[in-house]
Amino acid sequence: MTIWTYDWVPEPPRGYVRDLRLRWALDEAGVDYAVATVPFDERGPDHLARQPFAQVPFLDDGDIRIFESGACLLHLAEKSEALMPRDAQGRADTLQWFIAALNSVEMVTVPWWFIDMSEPAENPLAGWMQQRFERLEAVLERREWLAASRFTVADILMSDVLRIPNELGELEHYGALKAYVARACSRPAFQKAHRDQLAHFAAADAAKGQARN
Repeated sequence: MTIWTYDWVPEPPRGYVRDLRLRWALDEAGVDYAVATVPFDERGPDHLARQPFAQVPFLDDGDIRIFESGACLLHLAEKSEALMPRDAQGRADTLQWFIAALNSVEMVTVPWWFIDMSEPAENPLAGWMQQRFERLEAVLERREWLAASRFTVADILMSDVLRIPNELGELEHYGALKAYVARACSRPAFQKAHRDQLAHFAAADAAKGQARN
C-alpha cells in the first residue's frame, strides 16, 4: 500500500494535507504503508495522469490505483472491519455519515474558509455553516461516534473536516462538536498520522536546505 502526497508544502497547510486522512485510516487498521511523493511546485503530466486536478492524495494498492481522499478512504474501509462494520445496518450508517461529511459539511466549510481568508466584513456562508453545525451538534450530543456505536471511517472524515473550523474558533458554541473533534484527535492513530506528516514535510525542508548549501 502506497500513499502519494506532495514532496513539500509551505507551513500553513502542514498537518492538514489530506494524505493525513489515509495515514490515519491505515494506522487505525494496523496496515503498513509507504509514502511516495510528487512535486508541489511542478505538477507535471505524470501527476495529472494519476490525479487530474493535480491534487493529493492518491493511493496504490497492488494493481489498484485510486484518487480523491474520500474514494481512497472508502476503498480502505471495504478492506478493514476496523474502519467499517460488516453488518448491513452498520455499513449503511457508516456510509451515510461518510457522505454527509463530504456533501453536507465539507462542501460548506471549505468555501467558507477560503472566503474567510480574505477577511470580509461578513462571510456570506457563515449562517449556512452554523446551521450545519447546529444539526450535527444535536446528533453528537446523544452519541460518542457517528455510526454503529463505535469509531468508523466516517469519524475520520467528519472530524478532519471539522478541524479547521475548530482551530479558527467556529465551534466555541458547539460543545458536543468540540468534544467530538478532541476525542477523535486524541486517538493514537491520529496522533501518529499527524506527527508523521509533519515529519515528512520537515524532512523536505532539511533536504531543501542542504540543496541550497
